[in-house]
Amino acid sequence: MERRQFLRQAGATLAVASTAGLAACAGQPTTSPGAAGAHLSPDATGLAPIRASVDRITGVYVCTRPFRAAGPRIEMQKLGSKTVVHNYGHGGSGWSLSWGSGTLALQMAQSTGARELGVIGCGAIGLTTALLAQQAGLSVRIYAKALPPDVFSMRASGLWTPDSRICDAEHAAALADRWEMMTRISYARYQSLLGLPGKPIEWIDGYSLADAPFGSFHGEVADEPEYGEFADRVRDLTPRSVELSPGTHPFPEPYVRRYTTLMFNISSYANLLMSEYLAAGGKIEIREFSHAEELQKLPEHTLVNATGYGARALFNDESVIPVRGQTARLIPQPEVTYGLRMKDISVVPRSDGIMVQVIGDAGNFNNADVTPRRADSEAAVRELADLMTKMRRS
Repeated sequence: MERRQFLRQAGATLAVASTAGLAACAGQPTTSPGAAGAHLSPDATGLAPIRASVDRITGVYVCTRPFRAAGPRIEMQKLGSKTVVHNYGHGGSGWSLSWGSGTLALQMAQSTGARELGVIGCGAIGLTTALLAQQAGLSVRIYAKALPPDVFSMRASGLWTPDSRICDAEHAAALADRWEMMTRISYARYQSLLGLPGKPIEWIDGYSLADAPFGSFHGEVADEPEYGEFADRVRDLTPRSVELSPGTHPFPEPYVRRYTTLMFNISSYANLLMSEYLAAGGKIEIREFSHAEELQKLPEHTLVNATGYGARALFNDESVIPVRGQTARLIPQPEVTYGLRMKDISVVPRSDGIMVQVIGDAGNFNNADVTPRRADSEAAVRELADLMTKMRRS
């Protein structure tokens, strides 16, 4: 499918990790489908089957990704006696860009001369920004109505997706340089978190499956805008994808790409961040704000607003559009270490549960409904189960 349509259905993970596969696999051997004597490639022989059945669903989760057509809002605003540094509107790229966007927000906060900082929100962006401020020597207090695991960031898929719904195509040129800066800063930090206990961050391989050659048109989500694409700017960061010849992989689909990407084990990763924040003396106050004027009562003169979609109500920012996303979590299988991308679903092998997400479906843009639709997730799990029954095992 065309690269933009592929991003639309499969998310920005493959935008970064797999869209240059043709160049990478130019020397791959070819085997006709079903050829006698065909053998699986070494990387595909050990793929453990996923025990996909609806009785193994441990939860269905919905979040609202905060999309802004112009991209994340990272800027200062004078609000009464306070200076507010806004850091929100990252679409589906909150975890992926958190260290980079937090660095930009911290630089703005430091420009005020502040030694104390209040951070509003404790999702991926708020918690990361608070940690960066601590490491820079500031005294930090987080104000939040909820903490992990009860924040929308915990319901993300857990993949490195730095340009997932980050802006629309019209604003891409204006955002490109800032996006690349945030992406490279974040990527460097994630490399330093590899190999830690609990595997908060790890590399995984995955397989993208299709019934038509990659590069063919497969349609797009009709009710969503054309999103900005930036993958080419950071092509050096991740391995290229490889197209596997028919007969060398265990999947029934004739067209398969192997990609490699970063994965966040969000439960252990969020626990690591929270533990580090508290161990360094970070303070937390459970508090919900209904109006921006209430911020005037806080003791800190400089604040970071990391409320995500909540900024729409708190700061009357109607440019923040909710994009609904739903995932189901299956009982963990430590032996399953690979991801999958199919026409309608994405599978992420996190340590806290195998995530199964419906992708490419309409009706999610500008939809703030967080009511789980279990039937959708059950259908996705059944589709995954059907794939498992058709996979070759030897």
